[in-house]
Amino acid sequence: MEEELQALKDLDVAVIAASVDDEEKAAEVAADLSFPVAHGVTREQADALGSWWEDRRGIIQPSEFLLGPDKKVFYNTYSSGPVGRMNPPDIVKMIGFIEKQRKAG
Repeated sequence: MEEELQALKDLDVAVIAASVDDEEKAAEVAADLSFPVAHGVTREQADALGSWWEDRRGIIQPSEFLLGPDKKVFYNTYSSGPVGRMNPPDIVKMIGFIEKQRKAG
């Protein structure tokens, strides 16, 4: 995972996670990661993102965003479960493709 994250960092891509967990629990998770983990995501925030909120467990389902240099959403995925998340090697390939197109055009 760290090798994949380094490939993203080499492209100047920042990775940030967010969780419904409280600050203490999110810090425990973040201790094993090399990127920041925000805490306290609410139902209202999930709704603002258009994400699925699971009432039974009080969690937001995977919602991932790749922002362009202008900070606008360039690519996103929404899942209703644990499958269908962004894959760092695919993001590296996508950015490479986009950069090649941008330079050609």
